[in-house]
Amino acid sequence: MYRLAKVRWFLEEKAKILILCSASNQPPVETAIHSAGYQVITAVSEEEALHKVKEDVPNVILMDVMITGLDGITLTRRLKEDDVTAAVPVVMITSGTDVENRLKALDAGVDDFLTSPVEEIEIRARLNSLLKVNAYNRQLLGYGKDIENEVARRTNELTRAFERIKIASLDTVYRLSRAAEYKDEDTGAHVERMSHYSSAIARAMGHDEEFVENILWAAPMHDIGKIGIPDNVLQKPGKLDAEEWDIMKQHTIIGGEILKDADTDFIRLAQEIALSHHEKWNGSGYPYGLKGNDIPLTGRIVALADVFDALTSERPYKQPFSLEKALAIIKEDSGSHFDPDVSEAFFSIENEIAKELNFWKFMSAEPDSPDSEIDLSNLFDD
Repeated sequence: MYRLAKVRWFLEEKAKILILCSASNQPPVETAIHSAGYQVITAVSEEEALHKVKEDVPNVILMDVMITGLDGITLTRRLKEDDVTAAVPVVMITSGTDVENRLKALDAGVDDFLTSPVEEIEIRARLNSLLKVNAYNRQLLGYGKDIENEVARRTNELTRAFERIKIASLDTVYRLSRAAEYKDEDTGAHVERMSHYSSAIARAMGHDEEFVENILWAAPMHDIGKIGIPDNVLQKPGKLDAEEWDIMKQHTIIGGEILKDADTDFIRLAQEIALSHHEKWNGSGYPYGLKGNDIPLTGRIVALADVFDALTSERPYKQPFSLEKALAIIKEDSGSHFDPDVSEAFFSIENEIAKELNFWKFMSAEPDSPDSEIDLSNLFDD
């Protein structure tokens, strides 16, 4: 039911976008928003923006990190501290090399990023993706509220635990996972798809619902460390050379550092996943070359889910593989790349996986395409 509601929301609501942009960025931003059929609200200062969002709360706020009369990071923090605007997604425009400000912005509560100079096609893709994910999360929050009410009738202690896991931490998952994947036009859908695949595999392996739910929310943060990888490496269209590859592999270590020392159980689980989802069953993975059961179970599960989603998704260097070819590749690499037990659980729910894949194809209008011949080493470490 929530998925149908999500589709109706996205198709029917004319989203309002508040923009605070420099003179160079404002024309392409306004053009992209108008051409996508959204409403544009403009402001030129922090105080004007705060006044306008309280008059008419927008669906998304898009701003430069710094222009005359505007400190974007300070404004984001003020918005996130206000109950009226705390849930409004904020997209920040920064330079491609400004890692320091991006980390500060993430800490302030920014949900996504655009790289200056902005391009119309990227703005539209990012807004479309963000609005879809926002609709999806709003439906989940509605579902979570129903469960909260049921638990509240039983004990106050369980209610507090539910709020801690399902409400307080949901915003963290959303912000971190979106920031990590901001270069990808398919950002939100990727982290949603692979998290659903991961939780389905965990359930098929016989784990309890607490573990299944924890991996559902932890898995989207698997590539959070990519926010620390330079653009010239992260966005390179061809195969990485040895030096670039060593840099790329550091995203696992960076992710572990970002997520360490968390108080929440499933964020601790996310750190484990960030560090281990590129390890391989035969010991040939990275960053530590762990082998077999030395690899955390969560990392083994997410490794398969992440690769399956890469195989069945469009990438700059390939069209999506058919379900049949993707399954054949997973089966071939069981026992080398993937834990055989994880693979067995995956294939035991093949019909469920196929239905989930078809749903996401419908949501993204992703066409079926013939299989491409590519270097699979690029794909597996995507």
